[in-house]
Amino acid sequence: MNGIVPADAAAPLALYIHWPFCVSKCPYCDFNSHVRDRVDQDAWRGALLTDLAYEASVAPRRPLTSIFFGGGTPSLMPPATVAALLTAAGRHWGFAPGIEVTLEANPSSVEAARFADLAAAGINRVSLGLQALDDDALRFLGRAHGVAEGLAALDVAQRTFARVSFDLIYARPDQSEEAWRAELDRALGFGTGHLSLYQLTIEPGTRFATMAARGELAAVDPDHAATLFELTREMTAAAGLPAYEVSNHARPGEESRHNLTYWRYGDYLGVGPGAHGRRRGHATIRARKPENWLAGIAGQGHGISEDEALDPLTQAREALVMGLRLEEGVDWRTVAPAVDPRAVDTLSAHGLIGRTPDRLRLTPAGMLLLDAILGEIAA
Repeated sequence: MNGIVPADAAAPLALYIHWPFCVSKCPYCDFNSHVRDRVDQDAWRGALLTDLAYEASVAPRRPLTSIFFGGGTPSLMPPATVAALLTAAGRHWGFAPGIEVTLEANPSSVEAARFADLAAAGINRVSLGLQALDDDALRFLGRAHGVAEGLAALDVAQRTFARVSFDLIYARPDQSEEAWRAELDRALGFGTGHLSLYQLTIEPGTRFATMAARGELAAVDPDHAATLFELTREMTAAAGLPAYEVSNHARPGEESRHNLTYWRYGDYLGVGPGAHGRRRGHATIRARKPENWLAGIAGQGHGISEDEALDPLTQAREALVMGLRLEEGVDWRTVAPAVDPRAVDTLSAHGLIGRTPDRLRLTPAGMLLLDAILGEIAA
């Protein structure tokens, strides 16, 4: 692995399973062509198991530390499919003690009604897309659920799963510091061990980008966004859920093990349409369109459309981009080939970055400027 990705038996190994189908259009992604009223569940279960088996034939042979079901609306996967995939994954790799098995879910009553069956199938952690605790904001964000339905789903999740996380989007248009303080205080009061708190961004290809182009949506003032970012960190730390990544906050021990594998640049395997993976120095991408992915399964026994061997410099750059998101920073020896040491010295003198013989990490002030700093220090 060219010294970049750990390969010892104790190193984390994560599995991501992508379920591409949505039940309604989403303003955040361009998977809207994947909206389906009906899915041939037997065919899809068989195809996913085939893709999984191929990955097992080429992937590291060590126990899985986490599995994540994500994508369109994975909480509408039949529990039998979830159970079959988990059984197969256990047979192929085995499970590390305390394996984390996460399911992404929309906070709707329809999906909450399935939580008990999904828990019985092996899910032990759920990540709910609440996104806001304000009905007007949810309508603006294009969400189908309201606050009452979302909180009812959260209640069911907390009674069903050992670990629960939910996300909120802040720095919304016209959101004041006082309004965000009240919303975040309410969120912290629900007692989950993990929160993902993202600032609203205008991504190309989304409804928000179209609104911005028409002059209907303006980006939040950067100074105001910085104030909300600092407030978020102060409040979550005071509540016992300090930031461990730029947008993620958890009680000690309840960090997302799966996402930590990404951010620490460990091996992760991607299965299903559009899934990405990193294993043994290779970047893999599955065909994105469900029909193309199925054709790959039928023709070659897997859905991979791209499999690229990454050179050591590319691996170092990827490790830098991922690792600097973390409060713990990144191993200096891993990223040194991708870093301009003079830029690090300059930023260190300005109190934006810290460097020890072993680690490179951003200071709290530097975390506000993450993207700009990455541009400065990349060799």
